[in-house]
Amino acid sequence: MASANETQLRQALVEAGRRMYNRGYVAANDGNISVRLDNERILTTPTGVSKGFMSADSMVVVDLRGKSLSSGKPSTELPMHLYVYTQRSDVHAVVHAHPPHATGFATAGLALDKCVLAEVIVTIGTIPLAEYGTPSTGELPQTLAPYIHSCEAFLMANHGVVTVGKDLMDAYFKMERVEHYAKIIFIARALGGERVLSKEQVEKLYDLRETYGATSVNPGCYACYDECIGETCVNHDVKHDPGAPDYFGEVVEKVLAAVR
Repeated sequence: MASANETQLRQALVEAGRRMYNRGYVAANDGNISVRLDNERILTTPTGVSKGFMSADSMVVVDLRGKSLSSGKPSTELPMHLYVYTQRSDVHAVVHAHPPHATGFATAGLALDKCVLAEVIVTIGTIPLAEYGTPSTGELPQTLAPYIHSCEAFLMANHGVVTVGKDLMDAYFKMERVEHYAKIIFIARALGGERVLSKEQVEKLYDLRETYGATSVNPGCYACYDECIGETCVNHDVKHDPGAPDYFGEVVEKVLAAVR
């Protein structure tokens, strides 16, 4: 017999799926959602069912090794969800969908990793582009490995979007925000291109992130965590001034410490 908490989570999964379907973030049977029941069990959406027409009793309980503990067959993308949970004890929900604008960026090989929109910087941070991995295989979880400890939302090349959160609605609302942001960037580029915020402007926003409940250390400019994008970045001169405070370097160290 399901506990009161499990019953509520089953109903919450139905509601999140319905919202995703109604907003056009998924089509047919696409997408998958999961939540933690406890330290050992995950509740996930079933495979082969439209997210707009699920029922609470169709949800599937699995352990962290993917073994089914209830009737029904879990989503074929379950390994990706389990990878996130095993890597991030703070994550209690994972949402995967194919929102058109954000997935368009992912399909074009374009990350949303510039410091552009204040609301995104203070709530999600950067949205990196993970390399392509074959869906429903062990390749897919590993594409998240470079980013999983520092980011809350991920574009998946030629596939879709994944968001994680402290609870189901947190993860779902991040999906809404990613799609809204992608649409804004799409419009901005049609008008001549987005304007990137300066280092000082980003620092001020970074100081506000705790107020907005953000937990990752990533402020929104992931491009220079690996290879610098060069002089096209408005922060290039500041970042390469030896006398300037190494703000971004401090952030990178926090990310590396988290990964270790």
